[in-house]
Amino acid sequence: MDSQTSFDPAASPSPQPSHAFQVDLRGLVDLLSHHLYSSPRVYLRELLQNAVDAITARRAADPGAPARVTLYADGDGLRVEDTGVGLTEADVHDLLATIGRSSKRAEGLQAARSDFLGQFGIGLLACFLVAERIRVVSRSARTPGAPPVEWTARDDGSYTVRTLPDAERPEPGTTVHLQARAGAAEWVEAGRVRRLAREFGSLLPYDVRVGDEPVTELPAPWDRPYPSPAARRAALARHCHELFGFTPLDSIDLAVPVAGVRGVAYVLPSAVSPAQRAGHRVHLKGMLLTERAEQVLPDWAFFVRCVLDTDSLRPTASRESLYEDETLAAVRDALGERIRAWLTGLAANDPERLTAFLSVHHLGVKSLARHDTGMLRTMLPWLPFETTDGQLSLEEFAQRHPVVHFTRTVEEYRQVAPIAAAQGIGVVNGGYTYDTELVEALPSVRPGTAVAELDADTVTAHLDAVDPAEELALAGFLATARATLDPLGCDVVLRAFHPLTVPALHLDDRAARHEQARAEAEERADDLWAGILGSLRGSAPRARLVLNHLSPLVRRIASLGDRELIGTATESLYGQALLMAQRPLRPADSALLNRAFIGLLEWATHTEEGH
Repeated sequence: MDSQTSFDPAASPSPQPSHAFQVDLRGLVDLLSHHLYSSPRVYLRELLQNAVDAITARRAADPGAPARVTLYADGDGLRVEDTGVGLTEADVHDLLATIGRSSKRAEGLQAARSDFLGQFGIGLLACFLVAERIRVVSRSARTPGAPPVEWTARDDGSYTVRTLPDAERPEPGTTVHLQARAGAAEWVEAGRVRRLAREFGSLLPYDVRVGDEPVTELPAPWDRPYPSPAARRAALARHCHELFGFTPLDSIDLAVPVAGVRGVAYVLPSAVSPAQRAGHRVHLKGMLLTERAEQVLPDWAFFVRCVLDTDSLRPTASRESLYEDETLAAVRDALGERIRAWLTGLAANDPERLTAFLSVHHLGVKSLARHDTGMLRTMLPWLPFETTDGQLSLEEFAQRHPVVHFTRTVEEYRQVAPIAAAQGIGVVNGGYTYDTELVEALPSVRPGTAVAELDADTVTAHLDAVDPAEELALAGFLATARATLDPLGCDVVLRAFHPLTVPALHLDDRAARHEQARAEAEERADDLWAGILGSLRGSAPRARLVLNHLSPLVRRIASLGDRELIGTATESLYGQALLMAQRPLRPADSALLNRAFIGLLEWATHTEEGH
């Protein structure tokens, strides 16, 4: 038998009739309300959007056509009238009754597609979020002889279409009537409609009204003429307070003409965390798209809130956020350049305002400067750093010290800062966000600058050595002190340094702390892990307790003849040095402090009894 089976057309199944999907409109509306739209409030945006698109379509053929949208709220429902292009009966059947179809795909409208706000054909469907019935009465401007047409739909998915006498709609345009469903009457209440219309439509290019009250306020605040720069700043400050609820430190014009982006950024008056996501207001062709856009500015610009109007950025399906694409990335970079230019301008022309800004937002500028050498060079004389000479800029600090020493953690800085300052060593605290990266980048923008991390060896090397004969005379004392602290992984050295009030200094570095943590883990581990951890033992330097030979207290302890008392005193010096360095105490350190304290009390009381 042939292994190949020939194809027999006669054996193929006969064509089956196709069927249309049945749509559960109530279920679809529930899906929209819970997963696409953030709130039922977007229904008003959709109504305004449809009206504006209809006017745009009519004006494409007749630039002199009226451009007006009027909303009337009566408590039980809402009526929206526009002077747009209108619909014929065929348009109604083809567009309104087909879920997912966009009226912008209709013949004659495709060429003007870029001028429309809507792109996804959801349209009136969103109105079912608040309405149980939608009635649309429309007359076409493209087909003047066509009669008015009425389309009435309910939230159960049923609809009717009929033509009306000319008197029902004598002029081209569309009227949408919404009848609120149970529990949704608040959304069509007059005050709510007025607030939503103003929020969504204040920058729309046409005359939008709620009753007789105008909604649109053009030109936008950043495009209006003002009698002086001071008057403009004051007006923008009021605008910021109305939108965001704060009075800004300053305002920054944002314009990317090639991308059709205009707006303003407002500088926050108080510091915020870099991790806090900024919420920016974005309008698309005048219609508010979102109040929570996060991706329109670079991450480092977390110190501003902006409001923008654009005609080029793409909205997502819900039209409540922006689609991340190459255009948005380019706009984000361009807006970041505008903020950079503002900072550079302040540095060159208004140092007082720059100082006031940096006193609040130096963290944001540091975040920018670590990736932008030009900005670091510009901000070098202005950015504040914690140093052993006080709060200084890196430029001023580098002028004072031939070598810019820094620590990577706040703990290391606190450990060495008092002693380093007394020895004339300049140290920058690099433990705060971005500071270490900026100090390390200093030579790239200030050639010839020497930068070095400050470690325990460097500090010890800057302390004065003790005369060998004097140190030899204290050999017994030092041997006892070293034996006392050896179980804690700490060496003892003798140096002479100021101030005299510091009897001992605890020094370590990350390598020493790592080795200490490894040794502690080895002690707690079973035989297998102890062997593994033991094999990882390195030659890292141990922590050290530097005793101050100039301290009268150290000299008195060194003169004691009681080895046990010397050991207790050494433990006390070790504990006090840890506390001075603000280092977290290990259980062994806490136990040592307690033991030393009790030991000294016992010695003191024993001495008193002996007297």
